Amino acid sequence: MIEILSRPMLDRARETGALVGDILQNLKRRSTVGTNLLDIDRWAKEMIIEAEAQSCYVDYAPSFGRGPFGHYICTAVNDAVLHGRPHDYTLADGDLLTLDLAISRRGVSADAAISFLVGKARPADSVAMIETTERALAAGIDAAKPGARIGDISHAIGTVLREAGYPINTEFGGHGIGSTMHQDPHIANTGRPGRGYTLRPGLLLALEPWVMADTAVLVTDPDGWTLRSATGCRTAHSEHTIAVTDDGAEILTVSGQTRP
Repeated sequence: MIEILSRPMLDRARETGALVGDILQNLKRRSTVGTNLLDIDRWAKEMIIEAEAQSCYVDYAPSFGRGPFGHYICTAVNDAVLHGRPHDYTLADGDLLTLDLAISRRGVSADAAISFLVGKARPADSVAMIETTERALAAGIDAAKPGARIGDISHAIGTVLREAGYPINTEFGGHGIGSTMHQDPHIANTGRPGRGYTLRPGLLLALEPWVMADTAVLVTDPDGWTLRSATGCRTAHSEHTIAVTDDGAEILTVSGQTRP
């Protein structure tokens, strides 16, 4: 299903997006050396409930996972990149942490992810990988204009990732979003311009470039959810929910605390 949102729903989407952005920034500040991933999950739960919102993850049970996810946020560390199931792990200096959060509020969902380094260590290759996914996300957002096609977004993202030398996996990518978290169209992180669905105002998309340093092959943890790089290399993931408007793309999941 491809859903075009009405103006009232777009207004609610802006509220949900700002909430996602606020929670992610709050969790980033609190995720320090010595923090346990289960504490991050608990904090996310508390903030979601306080906002009278609903987690898109707790009861989520798609075909690619093993039963309901059972947690409120995805926490992926170092070689983990997608669907990281929170577990009893304490963050160390230099860990590369990705937080991925999807929330529904007042009938509209929003989804975003951030990758960052914990503590004071700043490995140059990890910094470069995170910055590459952020640049690829910005390029995809710039390509999301009315009349453009999904392939234009995929091509813009893939160009940045490929020029930086990263292998690109196309099993998982961005997606439509709206009254439910995962909708059509699928947005691969590489593609051919001029192909695919034509963008219209009112369309919500979650764009999410992610990379693994030296492989495009994923392996699944015994938990049935967490996806890791097959070689054990580090990974990074950046995501925003955007709305296609008459003037271009509007980023919805920027923290309200940091909006201009």
